[in-house]
Amino acid sequence: MTGRCRPARRSDVIVVGAGVAGLAAALGITGRRVRLICKGRLGAGGASPHAQGGIAAAVGGDDDPARHAADTLAVSGHLADPAAVALLAESGPGAIAGLVALGTRFDHDGASFALGREAAHSRNRVLHARDATGAEIVRTLTAAVRSRPEIDVAEDLRVEDLAVESGRVVGVQVRDGDGAARVEEAPAVVLATGGIGRAYARTTNPEEATGDGLAMAWRAGARVADVEFVQFHPTALATGADPMPLVTEALRGRGARVVDASGTRFLAAIDPSAELLPRDVVARAITEKLAGGGQVFLDAREAVGEHFPEEFPTVFAACAAAGIDPRRMPIPISPAAHYHMGGIRVDASGRSSLPGLWACGEVACSGVHGANRLASNSLLEALVFGGRVAESVMASPALALASSAAATASTEVPAECPVAVAAIRELMWSCVGLVRDASGLETARRALAGLDREVPPRGEARNLLDVARVVTTAALYRHESRGGHFRRDHPGPSRGWRRRIVLEGGSLEPRFEPVSPGSPAPARAAGER
Repeated sequence: MTGRCRPARRSDVIVVGAGVAGLAAALGITGRRVRLICKGRLGAGGASPHAQGGIAAAVGGDDDPARHAADTLAVSGHLADPAAVALLAESGPGAIAGLVALGTRFDHDGASFALGREAAHSRNRVLHARDATGAEIVRTLTAAVRSRPEIDVAEDLRVEDLAVESGRVVGVQVRDGDGAARVEEAPAVVLATGGIGRAYARTTNPEEATGDGLAMAWRAGARVADVEFVQFHPTALATGADPMPLVTEALRGRGARVVDASGTRFLAAIDPSAELLPRDVVARAITEKLAGGGQVFLDAREAVGEHFPEEFPTVFAACAAAGIDPRRMPIPISPAAHYHMGGIRVDASGRSSLPGLWACGEVACSGVHGANRLASNSLLEALVFGGRVAESVMASPALALASSAAATASTEVPAECPVAVAAIRELMWSCVGLVRDASGLETARRALAGLDREVPPRGEARNLLDVARVVTTAALYRHESRGGHFRRDHPGPSRGWRRRIVLEGGSLEPRFEPVSPGSPAPARAAGER
């Protein structure tokens, strides 16, 4: 099907994505014409407004950034970049102060923040706005964006590809709701497009999370890294919905218990931390129970009880819509694809390997998560690195370049390919999910390669296919288990694999990058061979 082509338009900076990372980046760029492109409606689309759990920062009297950094590194599978983690943790208190100054309404306990504890945190350091923290932060940042006339917001506009000229990103190809295409030009492009959850048949991610930014950047020649590490949230509401409503980790922080059909707390047999074990451990334990044909529940009747509607209104509403009263009934749960630790490889300022291209938030691999993300670090990363990207863009010589994009927009309207998309999602869930092995990964690799001929060269189906292929490839190469990547045929971590797998743009051939270049090799960690 052929559409129409409209004339190109020019801006100084294009920011693609309007979650917390994109909003923070757009707000930090001053004195320039910023074009903020949203796939949906401003303030409503993407994963950020659905983030229930909270935002972590060392703001408590018994806490400090060094402890926050240590907890982040401890769950990262020794693949996080210590310098990036320190930067994240040290920036946390200031980021929270900035949000409060803009009007963000966090929960308080008297005169102080009401701080919760979530899995693998050694202190109570998670700030909440009930169970709608992401929505509250997005509300605040969206209001600030709307007050800035130099930020031109484009809603319901789909970015289909990056425009590249002589090895430099010079804009993006977009298509509006009428099917008309054009190239929007800018000497600086920031991708803040979120994650890849829709590549999986079971996910908490909204429909927009089709891996667009990662796929477009990889096709254009940017390096991607850590893409094999996908975090599966242990507690999604298991009622057959797509996407699956999230059952926030804050409930487990409050004392809700994971139980089997007989009411047994089976996580306690793994470790005394039980419900507060790292997410990957909890998710695999639940999956093992489900594989045996049983059911698993989150029981919050004693921990929350009658206070559920006012303290966790989002979860309560989702349960009620499914005919469940969590005050009196345990909540049926299942793991679901939730967050992508990997992404476009960027430095501490969000610069990618492709000139003219920056990335921040979930689409980026900044090194702060490694193989496993610490709970509630994602909103903080989006805020901190969105701001750092803005500083980098403002200081970049790229803004002095006159845009001279020769790229023209394709008038071919991409086919939706629902059958191929369904096949991709099922393959990823069954073969590249929580538990992997060489046989399943090879099956996925061959099947995905076969789908290449059925999917058009751009559009959401192509993005999902490209993302699935790079994730599967990296998972096949990593012959160990670490963090969110678990291989039943290589069930333990190996010190020799304490390195980052990087795929060059457009290629499925890996190269290997040390975690901290120039640093001495760290000592052998517990469990490593």
